[in-house]
Amino acid sequence: MGMTDKQFNSYVRFILSALKDMLEETDEQKKAAKAKELMENLQATLED
Repeated sequence: MGMTDKQFNSYVRFILSALKDMLEETDEQKKAAKAKELMENLQATLED
């Protein structure tokens, strides 16, 4: 089943928010952890 335009836009907003949060992180270990979590979430989405 595909996404509607609204669902896709919401998904893109989620990704942008996560990226912004990651880039604003000053602690390098926390930044790396946030990047890893985002990558894992995106990979899981592809596998669903």
